[in-house]
Amino acid sequence: MSATTPAATPTVIGVPAPQEDIDAIVAFVAAVQDAQRRAHPEAFLSGFREDAIWTTAHGKRLTGLPEIGAFTRKVLPPQANSPVTATYTVDLILFVRPDIAAVKIRQRPVTRDGGRFLDEIFHGQEDPAELMAAHPEAVPGTPTYVLAKDDGVWRIAAAQNTQVLDVETLTAG
Repeated sequence: MSATTPAATPTVIGVPAPQEDIDAIVAFVAAVQDAQRRAHPEAFLSGFREDAIWTTAHGKRLTGLPEIGAFTRKVLPPQANSPVTATYTVDLILFVRPDIAAVKIRQRPVTRDGGRFLDEIFHGQEDPAELMAAHPEAVPGTPTYVLAKDDGVWRIAAAQNTQVLDVETLTAG
């Protein structure tokens, strides 16, 4: 499988929601992926509410757009030259209310020069601990975004980006 493989349709649960909101959320996540790949802080930050909270994959809590912005402007630009980027696929959307959605994302590390998924080295492994230690860049993520629709626009109100360390999840693919 390559990074250009079309994304599957996400599972949608919760209160009824129009297809246009589902499509808008999938497009929102695609825009996050694009901003990350281009290492473009302002494009990335445009997806946050002013009062958002964000927890990075390594547990750093950021509160409010000024703090999220300062962190992002520091760490994202150096990623432009990294040989590794990531794909973001919406797996699940839970519409809590018509204007609030919890979005589960599958984040897979991929080579920038050919789209090879790095996390495939873990698939089928009985104990991937040594591989995880030797190849931390290959460990996928499992972000959750809580999106709020304000004035017709979906933005991140809260988000948690977590590395996949669960052996069963990591090795199943």
